[in-house]
Amino acid sequence: MTRHSLRLRLIAGGAAAILIALSVAGLALTILFERHVTRTIADDLEVSLKQILAGLEVEPDGRLVLARPPTDPRFSEPLSGLYWQVGDDSERLLRSRSLWDDRLTVPIDQPGPGEVHHHDIVGPAGGRLSIVERRVVVTIGGQPVPIRAMVAVDLERVSAAGRAFARDLVVALGILGVVLALATSVQVMLGLRPLRALRQGIADIRAGRSDRLPQAVPDEVRPLVEEVNALLEAQAREIDRSRDRAADLAHGLKTPLAALAADAARLRERGEEGLARDIEAVGTAMSRHVDRELARARLRGDIRRGAVAPVELAPLLRSLVTIQSRTPAGGQIDYQLEVPDYTAVRLERTDLAEVLGNLLDNATRHARSRVRISSSCDASGFCIVIEDDGDGLDADASAAVLGRGIRLDQRGEGAGLGLAIVQDVLGAYGWTLQLSRSELGGLKASCCTGSAA
Repeated sequence: MTRHSLRLRLIAGGAAAILIALSVAGLALTILFERHVTRTIADDLEVSLKQILAGLEVEPDGRLVLARPPTDPRFSEPLSGLYWQVGDDSERLLRSRSLWDDRLTVPIDQPGPGEVHHHDIVGPAGGRLSIVERRVVVTIGGQPVPIRAMVAVDLERVSAAGRAFARDLVVALGILGVVLALATSVQVMLGLRPLRALRQGIADIRAGRSDRLPQAVPDEVRPLVEEVNALLEAQAREIDRSRDRAADLAHGLKTPLAALAADAARLRERGEEGLARDIEAVGTAMSRHVDRELARARLRGDIRRGAVAPVELAPLLRSLVTIQSRTPAGGQIDYQLEVPDYTAVRLERTDLAEVLGNLLDNATRHARSRVRISSSCDASGFCIVIEDDGDGLDADASAAVLGRGIRLDQRGEGAGLGLAIVQDVLGAYGWTLQLSRSELGGLKASCCTGSAA
């Protein structure tokens, strides 16, 4: 995937959203956890405060005593982080052993009887304390005396619990993030699957295996498919109109060309041999151009109509060799057919005959005594090879004759369009024509594709 990949952008966007969501969720859960722990501790402090108030007594001499102290051993451990204190405004003060020689100093307020107040202060050793305070009134010496009882806990316990929770939460959220990222990747791949199907449908259209995109697509993609299919239909209609116009033009030229050939024949009868030959040469060239345009028009229309059925190569070559053998030049040639039976290629039969017929005609006209037709299939692809034992061509000439209207030599008549037609037909099917020197000494024409048929 590149940086322009839609899949990469969706996955990256999803991963970023997951990261942000999990970070916010982790922070919020940590805060909620600390608040929950704080509330739980506050409830425990209120329970301890009730125990202290329940155990508070006044001696006959007016002294306050705690007859039944809380059972939590941390109240007896110096600076344990859990403290209690009971006192009044006259310095009657009781405190837990855990406070040692310190005392709890809380903001001055006047909680009503039975009311519980909460304070956060700095306590012994600089720790932050959470205090639960309650005001009660006791009778000492016949006088009502307000007493402030309080229980405090060091909030470091809450912080330590929050840090431990955060560590466990990071691991859990990390695992959840990986799972969500994988789920996002799967979701993106499933969401983009219709686009892959659309791409495959377009590839099938280009390869001639189909002429329309499939309609079985999600609703979000259907408008695009409908527009593409409408465009394909409009293009097909335009191609058909262009093909028909080209065919009409080509067929319209047939009659004038036939009349031109008849005029050349009459001139020859009158002894105008040179003029007749020139007219016939022009007529032949025009006829070749017409034949080429007819072939190209047919190709543009037929190759897009669907998959091409395989054609057995050997029977077609035997029939073409039989035809060439009946020509004056072919009667002197030894044709060697080295193509295995049942070898098939995916070219329309008429187009394949056009290609092989032109190549065999060229080989026959330039061979001395032998033409060889063979096929090969290897890792690089499948090739049909036609060779002759004529004079052959060098590398520069091989490249030149593939140009429009260039002839293999200047003998005989014609417009030099045979190889151009061959290239047009092969190119329409994704094949290539390669010219090189044969082991027989002449030209080697190879029609090759990238994969075996």
